[in-house]
Amino acid sequence: MEVWPALLTCGGSFAVTQYLVSNWIGPQLTDIFSSLAAIGAMVVLLRFWTPTQVRGGMQAGDRVTERRYGVGETVAAWVPYGLLVGCVLVWSYPAVQRMLQVPSVVFAWPGLHDAVMRMPPVVAVAERYPAMFVLNWLSSAGTACMVAALSSAVLSGLSARALGGVLVSVARRLVRPTVTVTAMLGMAFEMNYCGATGTLGLAFSTTGAWFPFFSPLIGWLGVFLTGSDTASNALFGSLQTVSAQRLGLDPVLIAAANSAGGVMGKMISLPTIAVAAAATEMSLPEQAKLFRFTLRHSLVLAVVTGVEVMLYAMAGR
Repeated sequence: MEVWPALLTCGGSFAVTQYLVSNWIGPQLTDIFSSLAAIGAMVVLLRFWTPTQVRGGMQAGDRVTERRYGVGETVAAWVPYGLLVGCVLVWSYPAVQRMLQVPSVVFAWPGLHDAVMRMPPVVAVAERYPAMFVLNWLSSAGTACMVAALSSAVLSGLSARALGGVLVSVARRLVRPTVTVTAMLGMAFEMNYCGATGTLGLAFSTTGAWFPFFSPLIGWLGVFLTGSDTASNALFGSLQTVSAQRLGLDPVLIAAANSAGGVMGKMISLPTIAVAAAATEMSLPEQAKLFRFTLRHSLVLAVVTGVEVMLYAMAGR
């Protein structure tokens, strides 16, 4: 109970910022700005409030040995975040995007492009399913992150040798998580093109009026499997919209429900735990303990999200 002021401050500042940024700036920076706002709000809160009892039995007001950081050190620590936000904003401008798209490589995937027919009732009329591969190596958000990282290294005075050592170390740690996430994205495309996603959508549409409740749980399952809300949307987004259209529901609401439910599955996602374990060198028993602890919270929050979507759907009829 004593940490509720911190919980409300952190969660409230994150949610308000996410709402404002997503509606008036765009989707690229919602979580980045929200996280920064939550950090700032917590710093301000802790200037005026501390829990009565903190871990280890230490009482509020007890003296704690701490290091004071100067203005220069503080600014230097925040520079990477500022560069990341700046690069993503620049990359999101339409004029810059058009310029960066010029060297992109686009081609029809051999043996798959227009080889699959999408048939009713999955779509309104029969149509060929295109399969275009887009290598947007300059315009992708990952390139913006890379530029921000390299710029941060230069500004911090990191030598080329030290930077290379960091990159090699990170690459070694993230080989398995990268392979896992890549494989799950591949499975998402395979499910879409083989018709499995559309078939599942038709099956879920038989739940009728209860489908809005199950919609976030589908997204929850997708993130549990893939570790990524983006991958979950790729895996089940088509399924959700197909089901919504068959039931006369707002496809935007149901697609959003897939994403919102996916967020609740993030904390138990095995690829996500794998990435966290790689970054923190967490042992296998600790990973299992983390999964067991967060599972009940994840399930409860997914059900709450389902009830919320159900109410939205009922209000929209």
